[in-house]
Amino acid sequence: MTAPRPARPEDGLAWITGASSGIGRQVALDLARSGWTVVATARRQGELARLAAEAPQGRIIPAAADVTDAGAVAEAARRVEAETGRPIALAILNAGTYLPDSAAGFDLAAFTAQVSVNLIGTANALAAVMPAMIARRSGQIAIVSSVAGYRGLPRAIAYSATKAALIAMAESLRFDLDRAGVMINLINPGFVKTPLTDRNDFPMPFLMSVEEASRRIVAGLARGRFEVCFPRRFAYILKAMRIVPYAVYFPLVGRGTGRR
Repeated sequence: MTAPRPARPEDGLAWITGASSGIGRQVALDLARSGWTVVATARRQGELARLAAEAPQGRIIPAAADVTDAGAVAEAARRVEAETGRPIALAILNAGTYLPDSAAGFDLAAFTAQVSVNLIGTANALAAVMPAMIARRSGQIAIVSSVAGYRGLPRAIAYSATKAALIAMAESLRFDLDRAGVMINLINPGFVKTPLTDRNDFPMPFLMSVEEASRRIVAGLARGRFEVCFPRRFAYILKAMRIVPYAVYFPLVGRGTGRR
C-alpha cells in the first residue's frame, strides 16, 4: 500500500471553495503564484473575476457555484476537469459562514444557514471530488474547520457545532482515505482578520493577517501533516481546554470573554 503524499502542481488542478474573500481568496492567489492552476469557487461571479485578474494570466479559473447546491458544485468540478483535461488533485474545502448567536436571540434560520454552508456545503464538495481521487488512488483534500470546534464557545452555538463536526469528519475520513492513497488534512485557524471576524465585537487574541494565515496553510499542506493549526500558542491553549473539567472550563472562558 502506497502512503498518500501531498499533491503537486503537475498532478492536476487545485480547487478552492469559498474563494471570493478571506482565507480562501488569499490561498487561491498564493497557490496560483506558486505554479498551481487554481479553480476558484464561490457564489459571487464578479468577485471571482476580480480574483482571477490579480493572479498570473490563466492561473485562476473562476467556477461560480453555491456549495449548498450539490448538483451545482458537482457540475462546476466536472466542467473544469473536462475543459482543462486535468483532474482536481488538491481540494481545499473552505466555504463557510459565521453568524454570532446566543440562547436569548436563538434564530433557527441562521442556525440552519450555517449548518448548510459549513457542514453540508463541505460534504457536497467532498462528494464532487472524493470518488475520483479514490478511484485513481491519489489526491489531497483539506477540510477547513476552526479552533472554535475544539470546544463550545460563547456566541458560537451554530459555528462551534459545525466546526466540531468538520473536525470529526476529517478524523473519520482519515481511516479510509489513508488506505485509498488519498491525503486528508484538517485546517484549524484561530482568529484571522477577514470579513467574517470583522463582525466580532470582542477582543480576538493572537489575531493574524490573512496573508500569514495563507502562508501557514500552503506550507502545512505541502508538509502533509494531518492537522494544520495556528496561531500555535492559541491553538494549543484551546486544545488543552478540551481536557479541562466543565467546572473549570465554563467560569474560565466566561470570565475571559465577558460572558460570566
